[in-house]
Order: sequence, then structure tokens, then C-alpha cells
Amino acid sequence: MAAPRSCVLWSYCGHGWSRLAGDCRLPGFRRSWLGATLSARSLSQEKRAAETHFGFETVSEKEKGGKVYQVFQSVARKYDLMNDMMSLGIHRAWKDLLIRKMHPLPGTQLLDVAGGTGDIAFRFLSYVQTQHERKQRRQLRTRQNLSWEEIARKYQSKEDPLGGSLVMVCDINREMLKVGKQKALARGHTAGLAWVLGDAEELPFDDDRFDVYTIAFGIRNVTHIDRALQEAHRVLKPGGRFLCLEFSQVNDPLISRLYDLYSFQVIPVIGEVIAGDWKSYQYLVESIRKFPNQEEFKDMIEDAGFQKVTYESLTSGIVAIHSGFKL
Repeated sequence: MAAPRSCVLWSYCGHGWSRLAGDCRLPGFRRSWLGATLSARSLSQEKRAAETHFGFETVSEKEKGGKVYQVFQSVARKYDLMNDMMSLGIHRAWKDLLIRKMHPLPGTQLLDVAGGTGDIAFRFLSYVQTQHERKQRRQLRTRQNLSWEEIARKYQSKEDPLGGSLVMVCDINREMLKVGKQKALARGHTAGLAWVLGDAEELPFDDDRFDVYTIAFGIRNVTHIDRALQEAHRVLKPGGRFLCLEFSQVNDPLISRLYDLYSFQVIPVIGEVIAGDWKSYQYLVESIRKFPNQEEFKDMIEDAGFQKVTYESLTSGIVAIHSGFKL
């Protein structure tokens, strides 16, 4: 089953998430995505018939897209639970650190790619709201001559609690987005949040659109990582920041052996028991081993045009956060 190629945008309207427009005629969207099919630049027409990997399996590039789509369609409902089970909850700390490294301020425009279930988006919104509230309190403390009525009006005013911030969650998988939208409603996240069906290799946004681009545990599933990185560079504003949280190479031999044992012998079993899907989690484990190590991925980010590229290995290198700037 091939992955979808049309652009769909959802935004919160009153009592739920509404599909705004099938043609995405909104500011910031590329005209090459206006309509049910892509322009001549469409990836479906561009992709070569060359071979690539799907885990340890060799497949055609065209075939990989469909296989990856099926994996995440299959695991979407149990995706968050499986993340907790597989990482013993440590993935939450990794994602928290990603947000702290970003340190977004009120007004930040974030694009979160492959962010279907909303983990990064919700953290971003909570962080920005906290920053905005702190800023308000600091401003009130500096105005010692305000009356209590003025202070009360300030707190009760209906100004944007996010200070103009927006997070656009872009994912190629409809089921992942569906889960994310349901979680957003359950948690009360409606303002400053939109959902877009789109491909990391050809993003449906204008050039120089976002302040920050994030992708967490998604880029290793992309068929052409170099194209996804180039697209990240294109949609960022000058001075914008790229942040990627991804599995990487363990740097301790003993931990590496234990990690391999856990990955190949335990994770697929957990996948079968919890999600009823051994094969999808076998692929996810294999895809980690096929992903470039920290230095190799750093080189790829630099090749895409980013500068001041750095990385930080976490949990002995099980994951790494790569950072780069569009300067």
C-alpha cells in the first residue's frame, strides 16, 4: 500500500479537529501541494527504482515507503504504550531534554515532522505557556505602582497564553495523526496547534517558514535522508534551528552487547504481546542498526547546508540529539 501524497490540514474549531481544506490554501503552504496530486516535482514521479534497506531486508526505494507506512499504521494505537515499555519510560526524559535544548520562547513557530502522536508538540506547548506566564509575572513585578484592579485585569485578560507560538505537526501517516488529535483533545491542547498530512521528503510549506524544525525517532524511517534534511533546511528561516532526536550507536562495548540482546530478543516479543505485531518491532530494531552513527549523521546534516552542527549522546549513545543552524 503506497503512502498518501496529498496535503491535508486539521485545525481545532469549536468542538473538535476540523479538516480545513483539501487544497491547503493557507499562508505558508507551497502551491506545489495545492490539490489532490502533486506537481511535476512529485516524489512519486521522482523516486528512482534503486534498492535500499527496510531493516535488514533489501527492497526497492518505492517499496520501502509503502512498507514503512504499513508499519506505523499497524502500531499507531499502541505506539505510545510501546515506547514506554521498550524504553522503560526513558524516552520521556529524552524528549524533555530535546525541548530544554530548544528553549522555545513565546512566538516560536515550530515544525515537528514525523510527530504524529504529538509527544514533542505537547511538550513544546506546555513549555512555551510556562515561559509566557513567567514573562507576565516578571512584567507585573516591575510595575509596582499598579493598583490591584489593574493587576487583576492583567491576569484575567484573554491574551494568547502561548504568546503567538504555533506548532505544526506533520506526518505521512493518517493513523498516527488520528491518535495525536485524539490525545490533544483529551489533554486540552487546542490553541497553537495544527496537524498536516505530509511527506518529510517534500514538505508542503513555503521556504523560510519556521523558527525550529524537530524530528524525533522519525528520520531513520525516511527513504532518502538527504532529501529530508534538505527540506528541513529549506523551510527554516535564516537563523532557524534543526533538532533531531534519534537512536544512534552505543559507545560502550558491554552496554552494546546487552542492548543488542534486549533489542533483538525482548522488544519483538513485547511488540507481539502488547501490540500483536512482532514484525513491525523487528523492523524498528533493525532500522536502528542501519542508521548512520553520530559522526556520519553529523556529516549528512552539514552536507544539507546546516552550520554549527553538534550532537550529544544520551544513555551511552543509545540515542543522540543532533543540532544545526541555518545561517
